[in-house]
Amino acid sequence: MRCWLKIEEMALEELMQRLNAVSQCADEIMHQDIIPLYAADIQDQLKKQFAYLSGGRGGDGCPVITFPDYPAFSEIPEKEFQNVLTYLTSIPSLRDAGIGFILVIDRRQDKWTSVKASILRIAASFPGNLQLVLVLRPTGFFHRALSDIAFRFNKDELKMKVPIIMLGSVSELQGYIDKTQLTEDLGGTLDYCHNRWLSRRTAIEGFAQKVKQTAQILQSFGTELAETELPNDVQSTSSLLATHTEKKDKMKEDIRVAVEQGDDILGSITKPVTENPDYKLNQDQLDNQTTVERLLAQLHETETAFDEFWVKHQQKLEQCLRLRNFEQNFREVKAALDIVSERLSAFTDVGNSRSHVEHILKDLANFKEKSDETVRKAKMLASERDAFIQSNHYAVDSIIPKCSELHHLCDAFTTETERRRKLLNKSLELHDLLEKSMKWCDEGIYLLASQPVDKCQSQDGAESALQEIEKFLDTGAGNKIKELNKIYEEYAHILNEDLKDHVQKVFQKQESMEEMFQKRQVSLKKLAAKQTRPVQPVAPRPEAFVKSPCTSPGLQRENVSNSESSALRRVNYRKGKSEMTELHQSRGGSTMDDEENLAVLRQHVMNELIETERAYVEELLCVLEGYAAEMDNPLMAHLIPPELQNKKDILFGNMEEIYHFHNRIFLRELETYVEYPELVGRCFLDQMEDFQIYEKYCQNKPRSESLWRQFSDSVFFQECQRKLDHKLSLDSYLLKPVQRITKYQLLLKEMLKYSKNCEGAEDLQEALTSILGILKAVNDSMHQIAITGYDGNLNELGKLLMQGSFSVWTDHKKGHTKVKDLARFKPMQRHLFLHEKAVLFCKKREENGEGYEKAPSYSYKHSLNMAAVGITENVKGDAKKFEIWYNAREEVYIVQAPTPEVKATWVNEIRKVLTSQLQACREASQHRTLEQTQSLPLPLPASSCASPSRNHIRNTKKMEEKKADLTSLEGCGTTVAPKYPEKGKGWAKPSHSLDASEENDGWSSAEEPLNSSDAEEEGGGGAGEIKLTPGKYTVVTDYDKGVSEEFTVKSGDLVQLIREGEDGLWFVKNLSSGREGWIPANNLLMLIGNSKSAQSLSSSESGTASSNLSTSSSCSDSCNVSSTSFSDIKG
Repeated sequence: MRCWLKIEEMALEELMQRLNAVSQCADEIMHQDIIPLYAADIQDQLKKQFAYLSGGRGGDGCPVITFPDYPAFSEIPEKEFQNVLTYLTSIPSLRDAGIGFILVIDRRQDKWTSVKASILRIAASFPGNLQLVLVLRPTGFFHRALSDIAFRFNKDELKMKVPIIMLGSVSELQGYIDKTQLTEDLGGTLDYCHNRWLSRRTAIEGFAQKVKQTAQILQSFGTELAETELPNDVQSTSSLLATHTEKKDKMKEDIRVAVEQGDDILGSITKPVTENPDYKLNQDQLDNQTTVERLLAQLHETETAFDEFWVKHQQKLEQCLRLRNFEQNFREVKAALDIVSERLSAFTDVGNSRSHVEHILKDLANFKEKSDETVRKAKMLASERDAFIQSNHYAVDSIIPKCSELHHLCDAFTTETERRRKLLNKSLELHDLLEKSMKWCDEGIYLLASQPVDKCQSQDGAESALQEIEKFLDTGAGNKIKELNKIYEEYAHILNEDLKDHVQKVFQKQESMEEMFQKRQVSLKKLAAKQTRPVQPVAPRPEAFVKSPCTSPGLQRENVSNSESSALRRVNYRKGKSEMTELHQSRGGSTMDDEENLAVLRQHVMNELIETERAYVEELLCVLEGYAAEMDNPLMAHLIPPELQNKKDILFGNMEEIYHFHNRIFLRELETYVEYPELVGRCFLDQMEDFQIYEKYCQNKPRSESLWRQFSDSVFFQECQRKLDHKLSLDSYLLKPVQRITKYQLLLKEMLKYSKNCEGAEDLQEALTSILGILKAVNDSMHQIAITGYDGNLNELGKLLMQGSFSVWTDHKKGHTKVKDLARFKPMQRHLFLHEKAVLFCKKREENGEGYEKAPSYSYKHSLNMAAVGITENVKGDAKKFEIWYNAREEVYIVQAPTPEVKATWVNEIRKVLTSQLQACREASQHRTLEQTQSLPLPLPASSCASPSRNHIRNTKKMEEKKADLTSLEGCGTTVAPKYPEKGKGWAKPSHSLDASEENDGWSSAEEPLNSSDAEEEGGGGAGEIKLTPGKYTVVTDYDKGVSEEFTVKSGDLVQLIREGEDGLWFVKNLSSGREGWIPANNLLMLIGNSKSAQSLSSSESGTASSNLSTSSSCSDSCNVSSTSFSDIKG
């Protein structure tokens, strides 16, 4: 760089010297260095023509200056006179001017006095050397004679440096100066035009000035170019080069114009010769020609000097631009290399399974393929080093280190990529070894499990089994892990903590399996060594082993059946299970064999659970990276249809959340139970809340599938599938979460089969129940989101407990008779949604479409608040029917389930809701009763507070109708049953959205509902509180919450109340089961109803014995048992 700056300084200095020489030479040519006077400056004075230089020469080449007859000669200002004479004497060459001038003074038409004055003035002002003065005296006789006389007398006065010759005629003048050197007015033949002469002199001098100015401008421009600081970016450098080139082109254009100007002047001078070859130029014309030619030569010298300088300056700018391009490309390529190096550094995972390692290797290969372009660009840029050196670039010292750095980065990236690939191949090799070992162990365990126990009892059978074992152990040479330390040493550079633990577990499993083989070998050798007479094995009946307990805690033999879940197990597992089933059914083996076989089966299920979980996580990752991430890839944006952009969340739902849960939490937790498969239920229970995320995914699935069908043929999806090398399209993988959540319950069922009496059996059962609950919640939510027309917020109704389709009849007290009659005979098809706070009636509407679009929608019709709902469990004449009634049977809905089992499930669920409401209502009522009792001055009689009569209740209702400000007696304490809210704010009035044209079920009820339902009035049963006394009672509902955990009663059991203890507890004996225990009095009231005969309240209008849930008819009705009568308090 410094060398280049020195070269540029030298070039500028040379340019300045050459252009200064041109300027000086131009002044010398025009004699401006001696007399800086231009014709243009005194043009007006020269136009007066009182003196002129005609170009004529004397005999010895002296320039002739003619003073023509000028009447106003004496009036010419002295300054003008001196300027003209000075300018005229400066025109001839220095050599000619040194010889001296010949002055021709023409005064033929003048007076002697004027002649004398002119001669004196000329003699006093003439600036040059004089050789001869020729005066044409006046031609008049008098003045001629006078001039002769006066000249003689004034000769001394007129004495000059040169002789003055008085001539009387032109012919005498021609004796001194040749005729060809005299102008026509002096009788000569010299062609002279004063205006032409003046114009040419002005042009020559203007051209000389142009040459000088051009040289000076180029000097300034060269200095500007040399002093310009080079920019640091490509755009500025390119702009500077363009600007300087534009200025250079303008300067070149000015030079070209100046050359044309000089050529034109030269052409005008030589034009007479061109037109007439015989024409000879006078000396003045020849001098002009020489002057212009010399000026043109200086102009060419100026152009040449500038061109040489510009070549160097342009080279500098172009090299600078090339350098800036290199630097910019270097920064971009280096940044790209840093990015790919950083991404490469993220490939630290050595994989946790063979499939995982293969996936990482595939990702690494794809990454390397994409990074090759960056490496290629970097190497190509680094290869420009030689070109910079060959071109003798001024900044080669700074370019070479950058090129070396690029070579180093490329080599380092390539080396690191290869190193990581080798590490992954080593990891793949280790996982192959581990999988071989695990497979060998599984095959060994299967071999042990598949050996028939009965055949091993004989000597031949034992020997055969021993041979099978020995033959199998021989296959372990190439499959098992031989020395753990050697594995650690060989794979030390890839063994992280997780992988090391995995190796240890596999090795432990291998050792455990080998230990099992050793034990089996010992047993078989003993059997083979026996020489006793063979014992014919007798296969006992299978019933004898169904409930045979295991000697070891936690194990129980079980008859294995071929269920639908057997299809989920691997082929070898199916075979082992089948053989084990035959074994269990045919004969009973030893307890050790039973335990061993169950352990093998549990381990098979556990292996399948973990292996499929790993595969599931890999598939989710593959979809997220291969499809979801690619939707944000700018390089793939052109393949994505505009309508699909920004819809990734719809297409994939919360799959990423599901992936992170399984990859970071659940899979790792499962792997910790690999040696304890019977305890895996706890793993599911610990993470059960996280499984709720599947509900969100399933709810989004219809939208996702609809979006997929619109764009399944998109080039984007095809390209992603091609890159992933998938045989199945994306929709198959989007279904994986739905398939996975349903598979867990199958695997848990299998595990539970082989873990009946193990330590974790209860956890497995609870986990299975929870998973099934989640599946039910997911299924119910899929139906719930299809409800349309409901104005309120469904979430405010509490948890969705049940949903299903039923036939519904209505039987209301109020309404038009015709509508009632029609409603009794023709059922409505309704889909019911049971929530904690309400039951919704909807009409199912099938939709057209494919896939999830075939799912029905549910048109909301009306709803019932559970606080005012009661049920009748049995309806005469149909075991599938039950009643849901509302507000003391003002509205009655006869519901027919598809099967008696569905009916029982719904009745039990509704009973649970009403029972929980009843319990909460009683507790609140007792609390309020206590507060009211404490506020009275005197205590009330127990009979008036605890057992209000039926007539008293009816009287109270009448008082309520008359006094709107009084509170219902039959509400929970002082709380009345909730009324319907305003339309559009949650609860709808019973003016249901049914029209008469729709199955003739249209009706409306505008009457205000009652505050409570009266089960006694409808069913004829007593509603007063029962005073508990010792005796026998029939239980009307199940109960399992006694003080003693072992004491439970079921509906229909006969119990005996023995005695009342402290804290409101009764000691009760279950006569059906013989068990005894303590039960709170409040719970007894719910269990035994209101009579010793244990008759439940009847709700049928005919008074038949169809049972009705007395404690669940309505919250307000049931609370009468423990509530305090408002009228009694008042009375």
